[in-house]
Amino acid sequence: MITANQLRAARALLNIDQRQTAELAGLSVPTIQRMEASDGVIRGNVDSLMKLVSALENAGIELINPGVASSAGGRGVRLREHVAKPKMKNMKQPKPSSPRTLERAR
Repeated sequence: MITANQLRAARALLNIDQRQTAELAGLSVPTIQRMEASDGVIRGNVDSLMKLVSALENAGIELINPGVASSAGGRGVRLREHVAKPKMKNMKQPKPSSPRTLERAR
């Protein structure tokens, strides 16, 4: 089982785009785009999902399911369940620092 968030996080860790992901998995770019647009667990052709998971694992990605510890150590991505999404409207953007402010801070 792989979620759209896990797929995007795996791509970020590998520093690859959707086209490169499609090439690794032997899938089309529109297929990868549809998978990433999914809400939650990716639904699709079992063969396509198996190709994707296999390609990510061969590239060094360990998919960590909820409640399972990472067996190999190293970097990983896990999103805790039942975490409220941050409200972007209420988040204050940091003020850009001027070069003089940075110089004074040193």
